[in-house]
Amino acid sequence: MFTRTDFWIGLGVGLVAGILGYKTFTENKEKFSNLVPVPKEEAGDIQLEELMKQKERLEDLIAEKQVAAAS
Repeated sequence: MFTRTDFWIGLGVGLVAGILGYKTFTENKEKFSNLVPVPKEEAGDIQLEELMKQKERLEDLIAEKQVAAAS
């Protein structure tokens, strides 16, 4: 396995790609962190009324999908 040149070439290419990716990430860490959205609120902060509205909406969507699938 280790005598094949394909293995060593692949290992070298993988290492170079990993090193370059890590370097790029560390240099542009702020740019990458801005791409990830920050949650607006935690799940514990949602009021019961809002959860009930979401539940009803989801139940309506499920019912619509079931009707569409049946026909």
